[in-house]
Amino acid sequence: MIQLAHPYITDKMRQAVQDVLETRFVGQGPRVEEFEEDFQERLRTLPAVAVGSGTDALHLSYLLAGLKAGDEVLVPNFTCTATNMPLLWMGCKIVFVDVDPSTLNIDTEDLKRKITKNTKAVVTVDYAGLPCDYNEIYEIIGDIPLIADCAHSVGASYDGQPVGSLGNFNTFSFQAIKHICAPDSGMITMDEEYVERAKLLRWFGIDRKKKLTESIWKNDITEVGYKYQMTDISASMGIEALIDLPNQLEMREAMDKVYREGLKEIPQIKLLDQPTGRKSAYWIMTILADDRDGLQKYLNEHEIESSPMHYRNDQYSIFKKFKNDCPNMDKVADKILCLPFHMRLTRHEIDTVIEKVKSYYINL
Repeated sequence: MIQLAHPYITDKMRQAVQDVLETRFVGQGPRVEEFEEDFQERLRTLPAVAVGSGTDALHLSYLLAGLKAGDEVLVPNFTCTATNMPLLWMGCKIVFVDVDPSTLNIDTEDLKRKITKNTKAVVTVDYAGLPCDYNEIYEIIGDIPLIADCAHSVGASYDGQPVGSLGNFNTFSFQAIKHICAPDSGMITMDEEYVERAKLLRWFGIDRKKKLTESIWKNDITEVGYKYQMTDISASMGIEALIDLPNQLEMREAMDKVYREGLKEIPQIKLLDQPTGRKSAYWIMTILADDRDGLQKYLNEHEIESSPMHYRNDQYSIFKKFKNDCPNMDKVADKILCLPFHMRLTRHEIDTVIEKVKSYYINL
């Protein structure tokens, strides 16, 4: 089977974990702070706070942005449910925004239509690693807080500005098949003024530094917090993955070019756009395919794994009451398919996938 995705773990990442296991800190310790500092420095982001998952990062970002029950939040319809699930926990009013069918990022025209004087925050997702049109988005939303879900786009940039510095709050996922495989952990980047509160919220509301440095712990807990911290095991993997990230981004871009060249003249296939000024992180290879389900079945019969990976959120019962008009999503929902794309994939395997896609439509 040619696999759709696969974790990318280097020998140095394995050794880093082994080194941590020989120390006294296997939970949150000095490697977490080192990873935070490296992340901000290497990727030129806002100050970084490490957490236990990308979902943790989103939840804390929504809290730090001041969201509360009943607040109206504009969110992408097409994304992992993790983007929007924390808003359900918080009791927010979700307003789904349509997709741009050329990129599957948020549709700025629909954003204009759906934003109101009651909108308290806007959430974006850089689908497949391609940054959204942030200049256009800010023209629409003004001073409304922007939470950028960058789970797909670590290492990407928009008009030369790195992802992680574009939103008021920027969240990253280091889940098993992401660029940085430090499962299951994540990161938030934000202005310095929010950092200390973020650190309190990620660990029960406790000031960790005071607890670890005072012989008798006396400080109070004034706010409900969570157990959302990263471990040194994950941080050690993340530190080494950051060093290797430029190499990985280069290889992913090369794989993307091979796919695009091989698939570009198949009339039943549409490739997503890559607008000028946006540097993608190339997380997945997504196509819009006629007879998507038939193609997926055919590929599976030829031992090639494929999947839509994400689905429109308004199809799920938990989001049913928030369903609204998203005509672009209606048009593309049954066409989205992701093809094998990961660091273990060989050129021969990519060529095989391309050949099978072509043969399916030739024989259709």
